[in-house]
Amino acid sequence: MSNNTRSELIEVARQLFATQGFDNTTMNEIAAKSGKGRRTLYTYFKSKSEVFMAVVETETNRIIEHIEDILPLNIPADEKLKRYILSRLDQVKDTVVRNGSLKAEFFRDVIKLEHARRRLDVRELAILRAILQQGIEEGTFDVDNASVVAVTIHYALRGLDLPNIKGQFTALGVPTIRVRETIFKMIFYGIIRTGRRY
Repeated sequence: MSNNTRSELIEVARQLFATQGFDNTTMNEIAAKSGKGRRTLYTYFKSKSEVFMAVVETETNRIIEHIEDILPLNIPADEKLKRYILSRLDQVKDTVVRNGSLKAEFFRDVIKLEHARRRLDVRELAILRAILQQGIEEGTFDVDNASVVAVTIHYALRGLDLPNIKGQFTALGVPTIRVRETIFKMIFYGIIRTGRRY
């Protein structure tokens, strides 16, 4: 089986789900629009739900790949953490917006959401731990346990995903830049070693 063919099928399905929604898209339409035929589609996917989960997995992988690009940068840990937070907020929102009506289906099914999030969570936590560990080694962060702090920051940011995606901060008269500044202050003043200023 070809990875290229599978990727093409996933992208066609993503576009159809995004424009028509999951419920209004059929396997026949995915096969026809891809130009690959039903037999080829069913060689790779047994059901529309399986195609949907492949789309979700592909989209979550896109998020994490952008975030992982920050890790190898030769910059201090505090700057790396700021970039991580900004990139994460932007990537999650951009991915949901990019997928149009897919977002409604995605957020409606909590089980699917949690299944897709689990892999993303594991990779994000590894990135956060690495950044925090770098900060501990540099003497920038005053952190006793990088794993505990990583989990705390991660779930705090996850809690901001839905309001950020839905534009609820803006609707309440709070500009996005102010939300970001507040996030930075809350996180950094909690873990930055005393004496450092921002």
